[in-house]
Amino acid sequence: MTVEAIKDAITHLSEEERKQLADWFDELEEEAWDRQMEQDFAPGGRGAHLLEEAKADIAAGRTKPMHEFLAEAKAKREQSKTCK
Repeated sequence: MTVEAIKDAITHLSEEERKQLADWFDELEEEAWDRQMEQDFAPGGRGAHLLEEAKADIAAGRTKPMHEFLAEAKAKREQSKTCK
């Protein structure tokens, strides 16, 4: 079956059927994304080095709790507004 034939078939679906198809397609894409992320961050994957860097930063104490980071970022934004 061609993409054009699939598109044509979709145009003949009811609104409810199109919603079901869209929901199914969203799930399919989410599953593909999850598989890709698992591959990318598995040992030897293209993102594995990022995990290793993060682990090294944590071990070396170069991290801070998210609430502290966000508070600092907010303070910097407010400060930059008053400097203008």
